[in-house]
Amino acid sequence: MMNNTFTTNHKFDLNIMAQDYMEIARKYHEQYLIKGCKTDLENAVESYIEAIKFNPNIPEAYYRLATLLWDKGEINLSSAIEQCKSAINISPSNPNARIYAGFFLELAKKYDEAEKEFKEAIRLNPLKSARSRLSLASLYIDKMNDTQVNAKDMSKSLYYILSGSLSIALDYSSLKMLYKNLSKNLTVMFYDFIGNILEKTKNYQMAVKTYDMAANSTGRNSIFYKKIGDISVKNEKLKIAKESYLKALETNPYNKDLLLKVASIAKDYEQETDTAIDCYTKLLELGDNNANIYYELGHLYLKKEDFINSINAFKLALEKDEENPFYHNALAYALVRAEQYEEACDHYKIAIDKNPDNEWTAIVCQSIASIYHKIFGDIDSAMTFLKMAIMMDANNDEVFIELGDIYNECDDIDSAIKSYCEAIKLNPKNPVSYNKCAMALWQKDYLEEAIIAYNKALLLDPEYYAAYNNLGVIYLDGVRNLKEAKRLFETALNLKQDYVMANFNLGRVYELDGENIAAAKQYQKALEYNELNPEIDTEEIRTKLHSLFEV
Repeated sequence: MMNNTFTTNHKFDLNIMAQDYMEIARKYHEQYLIKGCKTDLENAVESYIEAIKFNPNIPEAYYRLATLLWDKGEINLSSAIEQCKSAINISPSNPNARIYAGFFLELAKKYDEAEKEFKEAIRLNPLKSARSRLSLASLYIDKMNDTQVNAKDMSKSLYYILSGSLSIALDYSSLKMLYKNLSKNLTVMFYDFIGNILEKTKNYQMAVKTYDMAANSTGRNSIFYKKIGDISVKNEKLKIAKESYLKALETNPYNKDLLLKVASIAKDYEQETDTAIDCYTKLLELGDNNANIYYELGHLYLKKEDFINSINAFKLALEKDEENPFYHNALAYALVRAEQYEEACDHYKIAIDKNPDNEWTAIVCQSIASIYHKIFGDIDSAMTFLKMAIMMDANNDEVFIELGDIYNECDDIDSAIKSYCEAIKLNPKNPVSYNKCAMALWQKDYLEEAIIAYNKALLLDPEYYAAYNNLGVIYLDGVRNLKEAKRLFETALNLKQDYVMANFNLGRVYELDGENIAAAKQYQKALEYNELNPEIDTEEIRTKLHSLFEV
């Protein structure tokens, strides 16, 4: 019996302590709202927390604490909504808990849920429902600002403004803040109306000025800087657009639409890669973990050459959508960059099997063919995938170029020439096709045809240093025109100073012309550059260098 009495008294003491802290909290809270003093804010927060410690069943403490922590920036909208729902769970018939929940749901743009809470608050206390009704009016205005003005929401807004105003006499205690909020919303609506008219008449400069003025006068940065950003995107002023969206995010850092807009602009610029990654990461933190976000992150990490994170991101995208061929292709490419070729081939094959589009799949076939050709040395598999690519898209000149390269390696020069000529037929403006075809023609001793092909490549690309070098070889070894060969090699070196083959070949010109010292200098350069970027056998260069001064 004594224990029961002790327990009852103990609970009674805790409740008294909790109520005392609630009184202190309300006092500081009110002072903070009037003066805006941070000390009052801190004291109010501490007092509400202490009240909850002594009695965790006071609903008022949860929703009031949520508003203060939101003001401090210590919780996001999701946490604030959860706090208010805790208050509702404790006391489902508490209209204030419903109003605060509706307020945060409205900020989160969950308009339907917010509307239900406000209407429930009205149902719970119809005689003192001014705040609930005016909050509903505010909700409909916000909704129209974010979407489009429609007659239904406009009429609802007017109805709740009028009915809320008539209820003022019965619910006067907390109307000051609501009136302030309502007047701001009406001002927002006015600026939005003027801005929309200016946009429709394509007076974008004035529209931007109007929205900028609106942001400064109403404080609704997330609305109006977003509009400035949208106008800037429309007018291809992407830097201004990004800055505007970032300003909007300052007041609403968890707005998914704004985060996506910033990310979409930033991802296309090398120096903004980290900004885009930050935005997509925040979206994931907000629970928006759809496959496409991981896919975009994978490409961004590829830009940074962070292959591990890139591979992980693409794999997470595939966990969400394992049948997507584009995700398999992207993962395969990341694996290639990480030199994980066997796993890359597995994913390329899945992408090919899915075949969303013949033209796209032909490119994937070419990619896997390159691995079999250049990495595994498996000529038969490479040829199989290249021929598959041609069956899917016979108009891809790059496939015929690679096919020609394989024929060339197999000493089937006639087939190589045919493949290169097919590539030229498909794309007569690709200098690479002419350069490779010229090399094959030179191997068959078709000197005149090779010279014509090289000159065509240089006409298409006057800075094609490899073509200058290759044409120089024909003039050196085929035509024996040292002067023209020297000019061509020097031109190649003017375009690429560390080009090993051009340095080596220019050395050969000097050697044949009897200028051994000049030849030695060129061979030495070729030797040094070849150590950094091997192009030919080092011993071949050393042999040429040493032979210059043999007796």
